[in-house]
This record gives sequence, C-alpha cells and structure tokens, in this order.
Amino acid sequence: MYLRIIPPYLPYPKLLNALSGAFEILFGIGLLFENTRSISAFGIILLLLAVFPANLYMYQRGAKGIPKWALLLRLPLQFLLIVWAYSYT
Repeated sequence: MYLRIIPPYLPYPKLLNALSGAFEILFGIGLLFENTRSISAFGIILLLLAVFPANLYMYQRGAKGIPKWALLLRLPLQFLLIVWAYSYT
C-alpha cells in the first residue's frame, strides 16, 4: 500500500519505503529511553516532514476504501503530530 502513495517524482520508491519504515521503528524505540528520547523526537519530526508529500499525493490521487475527507484530515494531523513529537525534545 505504501509504495502506491509515493509520488512518482521521487526515485527508488521501494528503498524510500524501507528506509522510512526502518527509521520509524528506530525512532519509536528511541522514544522509550530517556537518553535517546530527544534525538528520536527530532527524528520523528523530520520523518513526518519527509512523508508529507506522500500524504498529499494520496489525498490528490485518492485511496481505495478511504474517504476523501479522511485523507484531507491526515494533512493537518501531520502538523499536530509534529507538535506532539516536539514535546518530547
């Protein structure tokens, strides 16, 4: 599913998908430990910014089984998640 929402202008979609997933797991684990929490939170912020084009592309293109309003709601939700992640820095 995630490969389909990577905009076509980005190269190596499989690699980008794998890297974003690996960093998501790594940063999530990093939040569990106080000595890595801040750097992991900044990593999550960067990751949320990096995947924003995919969310925008998904909204523009549509997604099977997901209402358009839910896809639109995801866009500002990204920024709320950034604020939430920032609270852990």
